Amino acid sequence: MKFHILTIFPNIFESYFNESIIKRAREKNLIDIKIYDLRDFTKDKHKKVDDSPYGGGPGMVLKIEPISKAVDSILRNHKSQITNNKLKIRTVLFSTRGKKLDQKKAQKLAKYDHLILICGRYEGVDERVAKYIADEEISIGDFVLSGGELPAMILADAVSRFVPGVLGKKESLETIKGSYPVYTRPEAFEIDGKKYLTPKVLISGNHKKIDIWRKKFYK
Repeated sequence: MKFHILTIFPNIFESYFNESIIKRAREKNLIDIKIYDLRDFTKDKHKKVDDSPYGGGPGMVLKIEPISKAVDSILRNHKSQITNNKLKIRTVLFSTRGKKLDQKKAQKLAKYDHLILICGRYEGVDERVAKYIADEEISIGDFVLSGGELPAMILADAVSRFVPGVLGKKESLETIKGSYPVYTRPEAFEIDGKKYLTPKVLISGNHKKIDIWRKKFYK
């Protein structure tokens, strides 16, 4: 699984992708994450990636040209594999108008070999990117962020969990084991003078009863 992230702030990603599960998955070559600076796909000396919107209005709009060139460059590097139907590639634009990212969507995206993720900024992205370059628009919630970089990290993390070998055990997937409250030592803990205990069933050693207790919380 390869993630190609198009952004104007490439340094944002280094800290998160170089820690924990994602870092280990990259070191094992289970996933590959490539960050592309859209300014590298501009022609003018100022490396301009945005411009004022037609029709007037506040803010700046990301231009279609550097995005189109970046996507074309990625596709061109894998042209023979795409032509021979040996490669599944999907291009995603993060947008407040997109469909919500959920577990089912993450699992579906994990079936692709390459994901191209376009991170918007400022007032938005030239609409022709959504219409003619991206395969789909995705949102991570009913709120507005400063750009698509955080959504790209969230999507890469959520999708990576479905790549075989990324998690230590397949059973770690919530879609398999379910989602339920978890506890660990100490068995009792005091907060503001009141003692809070671990549910007795979890320390009973009776795995059948533990499974029944956990299933009460399954969604």
